Amino acid sequence: MQATHLPVAAGQVGRLTQSLMAMVLGLFIVGVVGFSHIDVIHNAAHDVRHSNAFPCH
Repeated sequence: MQATHLPVAAGQVGRLTQSLMAMVLGLFIVGVVGFSHIDVIHNAAHDVRHSNAFPCH
């Protein structure tokens, strides 16, 4: 079995991509779900924030 070594830059690009995707997902959740006008979705997000002891108001 032969080991393949990736350059350091490839690992950094992977971490950067993962970080950017996590930020996009977070913004989506806050922007779309947190401020939703659909009461069921908004209340579910609100209850999750409270269950995680995250202040929201």
